[in-house]
Amino acid sequence: MKVNTYLNFPGNCEQAMNFYEKHLGAKIVMKSRFADMSASGTPQNLPPGLNRNGIMHARFSLGDTIVMASDGPKVEPMRSAYLTLSVESDAEAERIYAALTDGGEVFIKMDETFFAHRFGQFRDKFGINWMVIHEKPMPRPA
Repeated sequence: MKVNTYLNFPGNCEQAMNFYEKHLGAKIVMKSRFADMSASGTPQNLPPGLNRNGIMHARFSLGDTIVMASDGPKVEPMRSAYLTLSVESDAEAERIYAALTDGGEVFIKMDETFFAHRFGQFRDKFGINWMVIHEKPMPRPA
């Protein structure tokens, strides 16, 4: 079994993927638009509020993970799930934190903790919750 993350955006999926590509090194693997749903380019039964040029389905790689995404009607920000980025340095943690918190909402300011050299928790301007961590070595349980 494999678990994949699927992100829904309120009409700005393509903008978010381009942002993640620029700031996180994500690579857009594929994207299809609602207009691609029919040969005529006019989608049938498109839910109200969706733009025909919006993203119907996309995939992007983030590190060694594939993330799927689309634009959807009545999308609300995630509340209880976080995408967690584990990085190898304080500098990388700070760089990502600065980029993703710009225009977003900080829940836990980037700082040192007992378990991490750097840790921060926030929601980006696209409504996606993130944690960024540069972990400290932790003792293994006995």
